[in-house]
Amino acid sequence: MRRILFAAVLAVGFVLSSAGTAAADAGPPYIAHAEWAKWGDLSSLRVYPTAAGRAASAQPGSQPAADEAWAEVLALAPDAAIPGMKEQFDCHWWVAELAQPGKTSWNLEPWRPEVGSAQMAAAHCNPGGTEEPF
Repeated sequence: MRRILFAAVLAVGFVLSSAGTAAADAGPPYIAHAEWAKWGDLSSLRVYPTAAGRAASAQPGSQPAADEAWAEVLALAPDAAIPGMKEQFDCHWWVAELAQPGKTSWNLEPWRPEVGSAQMAAAHCNPGGTEEPF
């Protein structure tokens, strides 16, 4: 049931993102900081959203804010510009504050496979393995 709810929330987020509705009044910066961490032999980019980022991500039509937030991530961690990372970020942007409000960081992993949005939703933004324990 949780997986179905998560997939529905993600699907609604993607649909609403293109609706053109303005995001919350909260403006940038949307990302406080980002830092690389290791989980065994695997790397993970921990992305820490600001309160404004959390508020904007929960708003329908916040695609411009999502794009700005991703640009902020890349400014903080330019090596995150690799296949699959933006898709993981987008999944966290659209779902994290709805499915798991207040999660400390949105963790993006370069080792995860590139998948479509339905698979991304079914995997809770963590395709190809479980979520790391930090």
